[in-house]
Amino acid sequence: MSWLAIWGLVAGAYLFKAFGVLGLGRASATSPGRFQPVVALIPAALFSALIAVQTVSLDETLVLDARIFGVAAGAISVWRKAPFVVVVVVSMAVTAVVRWQT
Repeated sequence: MSWLAIWGLVAGAYLFKAFGVLGLGRASATSPGRFQPVVALIPAALFSALIAVQTVSLDETLVLDARIFGVAAGAISVWRKAPFVVVVVVSMAVTAVVRWQT
């Protein structure tokens, strides 16, 4: 990868962050009803994307292993409105059992 491409990606990432803070922040302040639902969903979408990438990827390959079962068990626990500690323990236990069985 060339230095020009790296600096282009750095500038793009900085501009996206600046747009989020300055552009959407000002737009939601001037017309709160318009952008507020979108701005409120951005953290959840980013967190979900991070979970998906960390769950099914290893280096540059797609891996379907015990982590999928752990995330699924955690998602079901959240859906059933379990406390956070219970969600973490259930996810760890399911992942450990599936790894133990394989």
